[in-house]
Amino acid sequence: MPESARFVTQITASQRQLHSFILSMVWDPVEADDVLQETNLVLWEKAEEFDDSRPFIPWAMRFAQFQAMAWLKRHRRQQERLVIDDDLAKVLADEAAADGPAFESRRVALASCMQKLGQEQRTLIMQRYEPDASVNLLAAAAGITPKALSDRLRRIRHALMECIEKTMAKDLSA
Repeated sequence: MPESARFVTQITASQRQLHSFILSMVWDPVEADDVLQETNLVLWEKAEEFDDSRPFIPWAMRFAQFQAMAWLKRHRRQQERLVIDDDLAKVLADEAAADGPAFESRRVALASCMQKLGQEQRTLIMQRYEPDASVNLLAAAAGITPKALSDRLRRIRHALMECIEKTMAKDLSA
């Protein structure tokens, strides 16, 4: 496979993980999309510097970190409130980069565990994480109190966490 084809494959396979990594720093999905595109441009510009014998994700995450930090700096100037401290952003980025291989395993485990939920539970979790969704709005739509809905969500999240932990432990022992 030609070098450029391998590089395209690496970039394509890393998009979801890079987006999640960037989102952990900028906290806005739309802005994370923009930062990801900026990161992709930088990755293309630096393609010749990539050592194919080394893992791609940590290398790409370094550029994603720089792009996210540049975004934070630009937006800090534009906004009155502090978005995130540079030192904290670096610590978060370093931890996320170090945890790269486990991320994909957890993502796969989460997808599997989501499928094991009942349709109603799965729908509720998905609705909760839609943009502009709130517990109050969802509770009103369901005709229950916000506390009752919060309790329901807590139980579903707990079940997901247990399922993910069991799946990860099973994968490690296999």
